[in-house]
Amino acid sequence: MEGFLMKLFLCLLFFLTTRTSALNTIKPGQSIKDGETLVSAGGSFELGFFSPGNSKSRYLGIWYKKVSSGTVVWVANREASISDIAGVLSISDRGILAILNSTNSAVWSSNTSRNAKDPVAQLLESGNFVVKDRKDNDPKNLLWQSFDYPCDTFLPGMKIGRNFVTGFERHISSWKSTENPAPGQYSLGIDPRGLPQFALKKGPELLYKAGPWNGVYFRGKAVLEANPVHLYEFVLTKNEVYFKYETRNSSIFSRYLLNPSGLMQRSIWNERKNDWEVFSTLQADQCSIYAYCGAYATCTTNKSPPCTCLEGFVRRSASSKDLNPVDWSDGCIRRTPLTCDDGDSFLKHTGLKKPDTSMSWADMSMNLKECEKLCLKNCSCTAYANLDIREAGRGCLLWFGDLIDISDSTEGGQDLYIRLATSDLNIIQRKGKLKEKKKAGIITISVIIATGMTIVAFLLYVRMKKLRKVGEKEKEELDLPIFDFATIAKATNDFSSNNQLGQGGFGPVYKGTLIEGQEIAVKTLSKNSRQGPEEFKNEVTLIAKLQHRNLVKLFGCCIRRDERMLIYEYMPNKSLDYFIFDPTRSKFLDWHSRMHIVDGIARGLLYLHHDSRLRIIHRDLKASNILLDNSMNPKISDFGLARKFGDDQTEANTKRVVGTYGYMSPEYAVDGLFSMKSDFFSFGVLVLEIVAGKRNRGFSHPEHDHNLLGHAWRLWMEERPLELIDNALGNSYIVAEVLRCINVALLCVQRHPEDRPNMSMVLLMLSGETILPKPKQPGFFIERNLPLAYSKSVKHEPFSVYGSNITELEPR
Repeated sequence: MEGFLMKLFLCLLFFLTTRTSALNTIKPGQSIKDGETLVSAGGSFELGFFSPGNSKSRYLGIWYKKVSSGTVVWVANREASISDIAGVLSISDRGILAILNSTNSAVWSSNTSRNAKDPVAQLLESGNFVVKDRKDNDPKNLLWQSFDYPCDTFLPGMKIGRNFVTGFERHISSWKSTENPAPGQYSLGIDPRGLPQFALKKGPELLYKAGPWNGVYFRGKAVLEANPVHLYEFVLTKNEVYFKYETRNSSIFSRYLLNPSGLMQRSIWNERKNDWEVFSTLQADQCSIYAYCGAYATCTTNKSPPCTCLEGFVRRSASSKDLNPVDWSDGCIRRTPLTCDDGDSFLKHTGLKKPDTSMSWADMSMNLKECEKLCLKNCSCTAYANLDIREAGRGCLLWFGDLIDISDSTEGGQDLYIRLATSDLNIIQRKGKLKEKKKAGIITISVIIATGMTIVAFLLYVRMKKLRKVGEKEKEELDLPIFDFATIAKATNDFSSNNQLGQGGFGPVYKGTLIEGQEIAVKTLSKNSRQGPEEFKNEVTLIAKLQHRNLVKLFGCCIRRDERMLIYEYMPNKSLDYFIFDPTRSKFLDWHSRMHIVDGIARGLLYLHHDSRLRIIHRDLKASNILLDNSMNPKISDFGLARKFGDDQTEANTKRVVGTYGYMSPEYAVDGLFSMKSDFFSFGVLVLEIVAGKRNRGFSHPEHDHNLLGHAWRLWMEERPLELIDNALGNSYIVAEVLRCINVALLCVQRHPEDRPNMSMVLLMLSGETILPKPKQPGFFIERNLPLAYSKSVKHEPFSVYGSNITELEPR
């Protein structure tokens, strides 16, 4: 009996051993069907078929198993999905992998350069899927490996780079979306020109460069800099260039991920939080944007404006009126041209990220003195520096042409010597000596002044108090809450289509959740948006200073290259037009709710016009700009077109009329005159729409060609105003309140501005605390007659509301 049990135990042990070894390999004659997987020897990674997100398409991929189970790191058939669960992975006698679909057709195969006598495919503990000859134990003689074809994840042991002999290149590319692993817009690889650098691109457009390798790390942002977790290796020979990294501790799981939004992030698995913890992001701020400040200018994070010309250089624009404080793409030029002889010298800079090295030359055998002489002899050489920080003065790096993509580095770093005309260098040095003298003088004067401090203390106190007020005012003007792009991308799940709330002329709006749980709405402004930089800045600076329960709250903004985003509080019930113009949803707004909304809008306008620190004219009040919170409280939004008025200002004129057809007052649409009265007109139109459940513009009636405004006026004159009421209200309304509401609305849309009541009077009239006057004929109550009725009253540059010349009037 004991002998039998021993044999049984040995058989079981043999079965488990062979089964375990088979779990991470397949050989010719074997296959992996959909539903079956390979698992690496240590259980860190798993290979099999999967569907990303809510997609039904099937792909062969590798994902984490021991941690973050299901997080995909590699996909084989990125551009050739399988539509069902009949996929099979097999390996041929030659060592070629193939993915077959239900018709036994190959949708993907590996390319093996040589044949193997005894091939086997194995999933390694590193996450690398390899094909090798079982009789060849040299890890360098692999027939094929997934690490040669990275997707969106850069794993320890992978190489990113290029073989100069064969032209073979390894680079990271983002997924198209969270549900489509096909190559997206973004890629990260090594730019081999000059001294090779890491480069992030969006298609052909260069977004970021990490700076040159300094012997220890790339001299760029912290995502590729030295840290206690990683060991970096950069190899540059005449045959190849590549970059790779390893973790110092094999128990640490680390990755670099290029997500569909173009963010490259370094993250480490946090066992305590059971989640990936992001430690750094390649594009951490605006100074990460490639050549953000143009040539010969440096970018400083947390400085406004962030760009500054290097010493000896000035802005390129010819006159001060052409200078744009935001757009520095033109960069700077030399104050004094180079003479290309003994008249040139070098100014030493410290603490800078080195310029783009695409146009550079390097030699490891030269010292710094030889480097300077060589640069001085070449008229095209504009700067030089040490090549390797590990040995002071070792190696030579020369730049040719304009110096671009420079930024301040908080970590200090190598010295950079920039070529200048000697005359400019002398001026800079004299200024430096003058500053030292001033410091010495200040110390002497300070000792003298200290003896009389008691006498002048009160005067200084008064002066400092005044200066503090001025400083606080300036800070108030410039203090804008800023979110970094990485935070917003994470909050919106990389701007997933599942998070999209809507689409406007400005761009899509996404729902997001910040890390602390705060729900937000992210209004993105694309480069083709009708809302440009001025409107964006206007909206941020105005609404950031406004606080009222009937105004939407702005948490901050986010800027990345030509992308601009506004971060608002999330409004779960969307906008007013979502309800009142929909036959089904309008039934959820009873009369009490509609009156509550009208009252809230009026109170919000009263605050803007009278009670806020600024007097604000909104200029684009409409149903889609009234957002609704959980309790259906209205909140006025979209201040991109708003304008600030002085305390003694009653109206203003503009040649650039912007707004929305159907809501603009006659004096604004025709003559460009806007005031609080033009907002009253928009409010009146909005009230009529709330009562009727129909849009003013686009309204049609079988008996006439009036818009909603004209229809309401006709019913009022014929003493039939109750026919205006939305059928969705049934009989739930109060007749007296409806009549009062229509009367107030018609008072607000009267043709002449001086006849319209202000918001404080409107609130009194709506509350029933005052006798209502009779309204006069409204303006624009027959839209089709507008050009004929008002074509002679245009006072500024001509434009046509309905004709082909529409450059001055910008409807929304």
